[in-house]
Amino acid sequence: MNHPDLAYRATLAEACTWLQEQTGNAWRLASLIEYGITPYVWLDYNDQFPELFGDANGGYAAPIFFQGDTQRLAAGSADVLITMTKDADKIAIQLPSPGIRAPLDDLRFLRKDLNRLLEQIKKDALPAKEQKPIIVESNKGIIKEQAILAFASLVKINFEVALMNGEAIFGDEGARIKSSAKAAKNKWLWNPVTLALGLNDNYRVPMSRLKRVFMEHEFLMPWMAQWQDTLALLGE
Repeated sequence: MNHPDLAYRATLAEACTWLQEQTGNAWRLASLIEYGITPYVWLDYNDQFPELFGDANGGYAAPIFFQGDTQRLAAGSADVLITMTKDADKIAIQLPSPGIRAPLDDLRFLRKDLNRLLEQIKKDALPAKEQKPIIVESNKGIIKEQAILAFASLVKINFEVALMNGEAIFGDEGARIKSSAKAAKNKWLWNPVTLALGLNDNYRVPMSRLKRVFMEHEFLMPWMAQWQDTLALLGE
């Protein structure tokens, strides 16, 4: 029996049931989070957090992506606690303590994310010779203009010159993504986490300021998990 098409925003039960029917394996919240699926919670307009909503007076679906929040869910929390999310304009924002709580029943998962997960599982199950090469996130980076916008104001050097010269102040190889080195200079890419660590190590840019940079610029969001993992290893 075919399961009906998933809702645009599926409940936890709907997502797990659909995936189980498609894969033959049992699924639970921890499994979804382990595979990097972002949970969402619909937030009705709340005048305690006006900065979240902008023009979305009726509310919006807020993503739960901060590692501390998702790890809490994966560990079997009885409810949802959101301490960081994106506002209605998709800009990352740290919520005032203690954050926003919601019941687990409010969790939703995007149909496109679940379909993408299923496709990935199918690809991973293919024999190695049938698998198509997959470009992983670590081979991608930010462009020069984004690096300058995010980090140049933190130091009193000619940041653009240092960046393009690949100076070791930004890591052993200048933080440039190796796979981009053969491309034209206007297509070079840099790892923002390595850039940030280089600025902290060599120019004593405070970690508190670097943390703010990762929250202020949406184009750094793909590296938020790597940045949080790095901070945890450093005890920050």
